Amino acid sequence: MRSAVEVPFSLPRRRSGQAALWLAIAWTALLAAAALAASWLPLRSPIDGDLTAVLAHPGGAYWLGTDSLGRDLLARCIFGARVSLMVALGSIAIGALVGGSLGLVAGFFGGLLDRLAMDLMTVLLCFPALILAIAIIASLGPSLATVTLAIGVLFIPAFARVARANTLTFRQQEFVLAAEVMGARAGRILIREILPNILPSLLSLALVLVGVAILAEASLGFLGLSVTPPTPSWGGMIATERGSLTQAPHVVFVPALFLFLTVLAMNVIGERIRRMFDIKNQAV
Repeated sequence: MRSAVEVPFSLPRRRSGQAALWLAIAWTALLAAAALAASWLPLRSPIDGDLTAVLAHPGGAYWLGTDSLGRDLLARCIFGARVSLMVALGSIAIGALVGGSLGLVAGFFGGLLDRLAMDLMTVLLCFPALILAIAIIASLGPSLATVTLAIGVLFIPAFARVARANTLTFRQQEFVLAAEVMGARAGRILIREILPNILPSLLSLALVLVGVAILAEASLGFLGLSVTPPTPSWGGMIATERGSLTQAPHVVFVPALFLFLTVLAMNVIGERIRRMFDIKNQAV
């Protein structure tokens, strides 16, 4: 009786989940393709404005309208997506390489190295994330590379903890013990035996953190600590045009909508990938 009641509701829920996933993939793919090909697309300049079309509403020659300097919002949002995606991918790479390597080594060797590494990660986690990012950018100067580095440093503890936890799990597996008995070196065991098994967990974490990185870059851009104007970034566009919110709300809502849809899409994709890997791990 219970299954007869639950099955009709599970099918629409599953279909809606699949539809949301495909919509998220389609938006992400379209945005990434547009950002990569932005220089070759028939777009207006994201920097040069038309003073005769200041704060133009969406429609006509300007599909998404213009800002307070007459610059095309569609072009600026697409070029701003390039900044957001570059920062997200770069910061994820820094966090995964540094944090993943540290967690892998600490979990495998244990002892003093493990305690020191985890104590260092705890210290990093104790710092307020935004304050730490601002400190790094203030000391090195705002730029695309600096923002990427700052956000990447924030991700190191998360990757280190996930890599260490998974390494401790596989450290006592039979295939690792067999490799040690056969005389395999520690480096070979780490790279060829343990690393391939912890990569799915690191990948699922990376996909979830892409949305966090995009949101972090937008927050820093809103504070004026991302790329320097007139290079467009979503957070910088929102901050610059907030004074025109009452007169032309679209100048703030358009980049905010791009930011919202992108972060939502990355969260949907990351959550689905995480569930898929969790199911696989449970089956193993």
